[in-house]
Amino acid sequence: MSERFVGHKLVVTGGSSGMGRATAATVVREGGSVVLIGRSQAKLDQAVQCLGAADRVTTLAGDLNDPAEVDTMVATIEREHADTSLLVNSAGFFIPKNFLDYDVAAYDSYLDINRGTFFLTQGVARLMIARGGGAIVNIGSMWAHQALGATPSSGYSMAKAGLHALTHNLAIELAPQRVRVNAVAPAVVATPLYEGFVPSNKLEETLHGLDGVHPLGRVGTPEDIAAAVTYLLSDDAGWVTGSIVNVDGGVMAGRN
Repeated sequence: MSERFVGHKLVVTGGSSGMGRATAATVVREGGSVVLIGRSQAKLDQAVQCLGAADRVTTLAGDLNDPAEVDTMVATIEREHADTSLLVNSAGFFIPKNFLDYDVAAYDSYLDINRGTFFLTQGVARLMIARGGGAIVNIGSMWAHQALGATPSSGYSMAKAGLHALTHNLAIELAPQRVRVNAVAPAVVATPLYEGFVPSNKLEETLHGLDGVHPLGRVGTPEDIAAAVTYLLSDDAGWVTGSIVNVDGGVMAGRN
């Protein structure tokens, strides 16, 4: 069994489900410890049970959209997890909405989560610098590269494009401090992200209806994304920084 993450601690936002939890599972399985961040303590507790290594999993409940809660989370990480060496920003939400239907509240919700991600990353990066380096991976999106008419998502796309730009900037700024910063850009992945607008009894059917969008013929799984994320976190990617890696079943390569 690989031991890529022995001696490493990962903080992962959106850690209670989907890509965040799948990434945490790999890190724990390969010897590391994790701090799961999510809004619901109940869902975080369920994730701990799923990971099956309670002695190496800590939870931290908080809302990235709330500046005061972000400040509290950063202070807690600084106080209790100063040995953090890895960060994955996986928290997010996705509600398709026509551009002409946006109001300020819907628009601000995307800006708010990016603000929370920005300042939580700042706090964790300072810890990494103090201990001599680390690695950060942001979960971006195919939607930052191109639009999909079936899912109008100007606000989401703008937010994810901003996260891609942040990735490039931090890669340059933090390279002298030996902190690597990369992102992955998934296409459609079977996660709870879509439960906000697809009825649960229709979710599987709806997602598989998008299989054909992907040249490889299927939507992705959280584990597909976690495999790329954990590579970028690991020393195997020691000469990789500032990359936006498409993990999208071939969508960005073209169409069948």
